[in-house]
This record gives sequence, C-alpha cells and structure tokens, in this order.
Amino acid sequence: MPGKSRYRIELSEEERSELEHRAACYSRPHREVQRAKLVLYAADGLDNVEIARRLDLRPEVVGRWRRRFHEERLEGLSDRKRAGRPRRFPPGRGRPGQGDRLRAAQDPRPAAVALLAR
Repeated sequence: MPGKSRYRIELSEEERSELEHRAACYSRPHREVQRAKLVLYAADGLDNVEIARRLDLRPEVVGRWRRRFHEERLEGLSDRKRAGRPRRFPPGRGRPGQGDRLRAAQDPRPAAVALLAR
C-alpha cells in the first residue's frame, strides 16, 4: 500500500514535549515547525500520504524526514551542512572598500532622457 513506511515512530515523553513545543512555536522557521508536525503525525500512526496531504508536502519528502528521525532522533530534524562554497551576502562583503551594507552607487549617472520644464 503506498504511503506505508517501515520506520515506525515511537516518542518518549521528552521528545513529544519538545516536538509539540516546536510545532506550536511561531517564531521558529517554517521548516522546523513543519518537520515537528510531520513527526508528531507519524507518531500518531498516520501514513506518509496522509501526512503529506495535511502539510502540503510530497510523500517522498515525508518518508525522508521520517527515516531521518527514526535513525537520528531530534538531531536528524536539523539541516545538514551543504557541500560547496557558502553563499556571501551582500555581494560586496569582504572586498576592500566595501562595508557590511549595500550602498547606493558612488557616481550617479546623468538621466538618459532630459526632462523638459513646461
């Protein structure tokens, strides 16, 4: 049957308490809240398709997070380090003469079309 997972989620009292706190916290990033809800639904016995429908996700994504929680518990719900060079924002940061903030152009150019006063 599609949506069934071999990773059964059973939560301890501490894990359930922490996940319920994360799911109810509006100041956390959306992805963290969504992952906490996903695990809580899985612990309640819902299958991947139903969880995906409730959270507006794909069943494959639900299966991936369910597996990671099953293998790594709460630590598995955080993002892993990504490969490659980290993003730099703003683009000028780190260059000589550039500050931490975006700045307006140093040399303003004249307008392409002159405005006529009538």
